[in-house]
This record gives sequence, C-alpha cells and structure tokens, in this order.
Amino acid sequence: MATLTSVRRSRWWILAVLALSVLVIGLDGTVLNVALPTLADDLDAGTDDLQWIVDSYIVVFAVALLPAGLLGDRHGRKRWLIAGLLLFGAASAVAAYAENVPQLVAARAVMGLGAALIMPLTMSVLPVVFDRAEQPRAIATWSIAVALGVPIGPVLGGYLLDHFHWGSIFLINIPVVVVAVLAAAVLLPESRDPHAQRVDLPGAVLSVAGLGAFVYGVILAPVDGWATAFPWVAAGVVVLGIFWIRLGRSAYPLIDRRLFADRNFLWGSLAATAASFAMMGVLFVVPQYLAARMRYDALGVGVRLLPMIGGLIVAARLGTRVAARLGARVVVSAGLAVAAAGLGLGALTGRADGYAWTALWLTVLGFGLGLCMPSAMDAVLASLPEGKSGVGSGAVQAMRQVGGALGVAALGSLLAAVYTARLDTSGLPPAVASAAKESVLAAIRVPNLDAVPAFLAGMSAVLAVSGAVALLGAVLSALFLPGRPVTTAVPGAESAHARLEV
Repeated sequence: MATLTSVRRSRWWILAVLALSVLVIGLDGTVLNVALPTLADDLDAGTDDLQWIVDSYIVVFAVALLPAGLLGDRHGRKRWLIAGLLLFGAASAVAAYAENVPQLVAARAVMGLGAALIMPLTMSVLPVVFDRAEQPRAIATWSIAVALGVPIGPVLGGYLLDHFHWGSIFLINIPVVVVAVLAAAVLLPESRDPHAQRVDLPGAVLSVAGLGAFVYGVILAPVDGWATAFPWVAAGVVVLGIFWIRLGRSAYPLIDRRLFADRNFLWGSLAATAASFAMMGVLFVVPQYLAARMRYDALGVGVRLLPMIGGLIVAARLGTRVAARLGARVVVSAGLAVAAAGLGLGALTGRADGYAWTALWLTVLGFGLGLCMPSAMDAVLASLPEGKSGVGSGAVQAMRQVGGALGVAALGSLLAAVYTARLDTSGLPPAVASAAKESVLAAIRVPNLDAVPAFLAGMSAVLAVSGAVALLGAVLSALFLPGRPVTTAVPGAESAHARLEV
C-alpha cells in the first residue's frame, strides 16, 4: 500500500508512468494512417474496409470514455488503468498478426476499449497525486505526452513499414505497455471515490448508444455523404437528449449535471473541444499537402509536423505559469486566438510557398494550442469534486473525441467538395477521373493533370473554417471563463490524498 509520504516523493515518477500510458494512445492514433496503403494491398482491403479499420477504434474509444471513468471512481483507478493497458497490449498483439479485415477490425475495437480506460484514468489520477499548486505543470506534461504521438506516429510508422511487416506498427505498443504496467503496479497509489454509488445501468446504456450513433454518423459523412449520415447523427442527438433527462431524474446519475453549471468545467471543456476540432482538421489535411505538393514520404511528413509540437511544448510550459497568476481565461482565450492566427496564415498558403512557410504557421498554431489546452484541462480538473475526477475526466475526453471526429468529418467533407469542384478532369477516362477526384495522392500520378491548385483551395477552406472555430472559442472563453486562478474544486470536494488507499 502506498503511504502519503511515498506518493509525494515519487509523484514525478508517477507522472512519467501516466505520460507513457497516454503516449501509446497518441502513437496509435496516427501511426495507422501511414499503413493504410499497405493494408489495402496485403489484406485486399477496399475503401470501406479501411474506413472500418480506422473507425472501429475511434467509435469504441469515444463511447466508452464516460463509463470507463466511472469504473475507476467506483472500483479503483489504478486497477482499471492497469486493466486498460493490458487490454490495449493484448489487442495490439492480435492486430499485428491479423490475417483478414474482420480480425483486424475486431482487434482495433478492443484497442479502443483499452484506450478508453487509459485516457480518463491517467488524467483523473493527477489531482490525487499532485497538490493544486503543482497540477498545472503536471497537466502540461500530460498534454505534451498526448501531443507527441502526433509526429512520432507517422515517423515511426514510416520507418517500420519501410523495414518490417505492417504488423510491427502494432507490436511497438507491447514493450511500452509492459513498462507502463510494471511501473503502474509499483508506483501508482490506488484511489477511488469513497462515496461511490451504484452504477446507473440504463444511463450508461443511453450514453454509449447516443455517443455511438452520433460519432458513427459523423465519421460516415465524408465517405457516404451527410444524407446517409444524418439519420445516425439525429438519432444520437435524440438519445443523448434522453440521457440528459435521465441524469436529472436518476438517484445515481452517471455524471452530476451540476458540473455543467460550473463555468470552469463547461467552458474549459468547450475550449478544449474547439482546440481538438481545429487540430484534427490540420492533421487531416496537412499530411496530404506535404505528400502531394512537397512529395515527402511518410517519414518525411512526420518529421515536418515537428514544428507544431515544438511550439506546443514551449507554450505549454509558459502557459501554465501565466495561468497561475492571471487565470485560465487570459491564457485559454489568448491561446485559441494565436491558434486561429496560425490557421489563418495557413489558409493563405500559395502554390509558390515552400516548406518554410508551412513550418512558420505550424509553429504559431502549436504555440497557440500549447497555451490553450493544458490550461483548459487544468480549469476542468480544478472544478471537479475530487471523488468524481474519473467520470468528470471521461466526460471532457468524450467531448474532445467527438469534437475531433466532427472536425475530421465536417472538414473532410468540405475539403472533398472544394477539391472536386476545382479539379478539371475533362478528357480523362472515367475510372482515372474518379480516382483523381477521390484522392489528391492518386491525382498527382496522372500525367498532365495538375491537382495541386484544387487541393490548395480545399486546404485553405479547411484551415479557414478551423481558424474560425478557434477564434469563436477564443471569444467565448474570454467572455465566460472565470477571470482568476482556480484554487479549489467545487463545494463538497475532499482532499485528494484522503482518497488514497494507505
């Protein structure tokens, strides 16, 4: 059993364990993208198959976040975090040796379930281990670990695909998981909500069904169109509305609706969601631009995303210090405004611009995200009754995942609409024209077809909309986030250390 003294002494080692745990999720979120062409050849996977390989993970991840946080609060965060890591590692091993598409889709779905346990529970342990003064620094480190997976995934994935079987992109998860499990078993204290109530099973079913239908519809939109996706989205909204009503009437609600009356929780969550929307739009379009316009391979694309991460790391350290003195409102709103400026610069990208221009605006964007995201998450954590940090963290992470999925779907549809409208395929055979319209990477291989201007127009539209969302988030944060630093959680919170099992 952990003692209060031992926890305090090892708190930075504990943070390293948590960072390692979320890094593996960040890696998996991006490493698969570079492997899709290989999977299409080796597994004879069509476009719909590839979509399911990607989306089975995202859907399960998003819908399971809220119940996963509740399990940690009720039955022990350390226990369920280790369970999530083991589940993620075992499913990664199955995915690495999958022989067909259904096996890989099933393994990816189980990986999503493991990730849903890991993400909110690592976040919910932070207020248990760190006192209020140290939480911003810890959250900044946690956020950096999540973000590092963005460039490392394509870089590592590109290298592995060049030298090994495609299953190696999943096998790299296993040693990371082993280290994280052993370190968690030794270092992490067990914690839970001492006043945990029984689980509202109907509420949990409603949350999973509502989020599942909504996220699935959003993901379906770029491939099959919004006409096909809308019934799923609408059904999800209706079920989530019923879930919201259930929260107000249940004796044991999955999450206390009063949390959303707290300005730190509500507007911190929405600011983080706006940042996720904008970032996912960038990660969707910029790798394609770097590959099509600059002709970089997968490894080169990953390396050239590093300026965004560099800006994020620098700003995350700076932002938490400023927020401690001036409050989240200043830092979050400023960060989103800077991110909007970076996206605006990106929207001005012209045919003659080289990589130096891209590196510049990616750095500005990363700096803005680094200011915003850790401070927004800190505001959210500070508002949570500490016994409910797991389910609260699950709620905000679910909002971020839905925001990211919505960003990819809506912005993907926008990119496709502008690109196809601007691309002149007259004179091409129908099959060639169809392939060129579906992908700029296919179009650049067609002789005498210049697809770059059409793609640039689509990219500019995507970045402009992403910038508008970030700017709207900046304005709303400036208006509604509290103006002074948060020093205590909402009334009724207990001391974090009082919840340790000693």
